[in-house]
Amino acid sequence: MKIIFDKFAHLELDDASEYYELEVPGLGARFKVEIKRGIRIIREYPKAWAKEKNGVRRYLLHKFPYKILYSIEEDYIYIIAIAHCHRHPDYWIDRILKKS
Repeated sequence: MKIIFDKFAHLELDDASEYYELEVPGLGARFKVEIKRGIRIIREYPKAWAKEKNGVRRYLLHKFPYKILYSIEEDYIYIIAIAHCHRHPDYWIDRILKKS
């Protein structure tokens, strides 16, 4: 199934990756590998992960305190946010309203 990123989800991915890379060289690249792994698993088993709110599902990363928030659309999977698990819950809700 096709994957489509919200433009802000891409920015979140880049920001988190840059932050980790500044903290420890190579950690940003490992973060991106974890995200790619998560997206690959979501693509294979889109309905396997718990719903967060409003039908939005969440995939928790194993090695970083982040989650991939996504919705399953008719022809694609929409990545809404790459969100830190402990900061500003629900900040991404407006994205699902704008997408419609």
